[in-house]
Amino acid sequence: MVFRNDAIVEDTGQPDPQVWDALPHNVQDLPDDVLLFLLASRYCEVGSDRNDLAGTLFNDVPPGCPRVQAICNFVHQHVYFDYMQARVNRTALETFHKRTGVCRDFTHLAITLYHCMTIPARYCTGYLSDIGVPPTSSPRDVSAGFEAYLGGIWHTFEPRNHVPRIGRVLMARGCDAADAALTTTFGTHQLESFKVWTDEVSDAALRQPR
Repeated sequence: MVFRNDAIVEDTGQPDPQVWDALPHNVQDLPDDVLLFLLASRYCEVGSDRNDLAGTLFNDVPPGCPRVQAICNFVHQHVYFDYMQARVNRTALETFHKRTGVCRDFTHLAITLYHCMTIPARYCTGYLSDIGVPPTSSPRDVSAGFEAYLGGIWHTFEPRNHVPRIGRVLMARGCDAADAALTTTFGTHQLESFKVWTDEVSDAALRQPR
């Protein structure tokens, strides 16, 4: 069985916005639909020992965007990307201890640390373009990142690549990868091939008759 999809997505052409003066929220001031993204989930465990660890690492960092960025910096530096270490059942705590994983593991660890610091964060999955960055020989893939809630809006971050990107195509959000899975299957299956492509299309090409 083969699944294939191709689409043209309109984008601003600008990198992920960075708002450095966004302010944090008290829990009692958060909207009801945001409170969900402070809770523990299947891959993002939250408990008193994790809270103590996060506090030791980040209590001295000013709240708001500086603390959000500090956590993202920590995860980027702490975890080594290794595609061969991909596993569907690795949790944030295991990623912290093993210090290896793929983009979803980077994201789960970051989300967990944000929750421990009472910063709402939600898992995001989609496609990551190569527009505006040096070419790479690595195969393109779906990409996991997250959004943190500050100053009344959600802000995009991605701890693995750790730079604002152009042409990020969001497909799904949730508490963790269980809510935004690439595929949900039933029964035995084997993936034989998987290919993702994202290419910039000029305005002139879009105006040509199809």
